[in-house]
Amino acid sequence: MRNPEPEPTRIFLLSPARCDGVRMMMLRRKAARFALALELRSVTGATLGDVFTFTSGLYFRGKLTYARSFGPSWVITPGAGLVEPEQRIRPRDLDAWAKVRVDLDDRRYRRPLERDARALAVRFPRAEVVLLGSIASDKYVDLLLDVFEHRLLFPVDFVGRGDMSRGGLLLRSARAGTELPYGPVRGAVRHGPRPPRLPKLPRVAAGTTS
Repeated sequence: MRNPEPEPTRIFLLSPARCDGVRMMMLRRKAARFALALELRSVTGATLGDVFTFTSGLYFRGKLTYARSFGPSWVITPGAGLVEPEQRIRPRDLDAWAKVRVDLDDRRYRRPLERDARALAVRFPRAEVVLLGSIASDKYVDLLLDVFEHRLLFPVDFVGRGDMSRGGLLLRSARAGTELPYGPVRGAVRHGPRPPRLPKLPRVAAGTTS
């Protein structure tokens, strides 16, 4: 009998990308011929991580790269709860998600998210849960606090930063192999002064991944 896999010390939850924005509409366009659009319309579909990275840019790429560097991760989605970034999706999934408001008052969004969050809480009863997203948002924070309580953490350096700055910060940390400091979401200051601008990211050499 195989020994059960040890529980990870830390898991990551990634805030969602918009499913009705301009770049998502570009990707979902039936006439689109670029590689990701063709992959999305193929029999196997495209990975959720690739789709959300395309539509959200640096911020989601930073979140995904960082999470993959330091532990298992799940992405908050509109209508499908928490989904692993390697899960393959099709245009019909995006069409359905685009109709759901990322709002806890919308049961189509809230119920799957709550279901999957509680399942993770049972599956990983001791792991820290790091939210890679805005703790100032009421779109998911209150629900996740109800489920994970004191275990719900966030990168404290996020406070005061915009999306692009957070994305750059996460990429730098992933490349350095160093995790950011975390603090509990409960009781945290959700707004703060804007920190100094980060220096530009160095270019990644051809043939390497960020």
